[in-house]
Amino acid sequence: MDKSSTIWTVLGIIVAVVIAWVLVSVLGSVLMFAIKLAIVAVVAIIVFFAMRAMFARSRRH
Repeated sequence: MDKSSTIWTVLGIIVAVVIAWVLVSVLGSVLMFAIKLAIVAVVAIIVFFAMRAMFARSRRH
């Protein structure tokens, strides 16, 4: 293996690590957004039904 080949191998590894870092960062952000969205949806449904039950109870009295 000559010196030029070694340099290209090292540069290839650095580029691969940078691309992997960016991909993991983006996928992590998308995943966290999806998890937050799911939590907000569940909490919104619980609050909606709780409010509906309170208003239905207050109308009966």
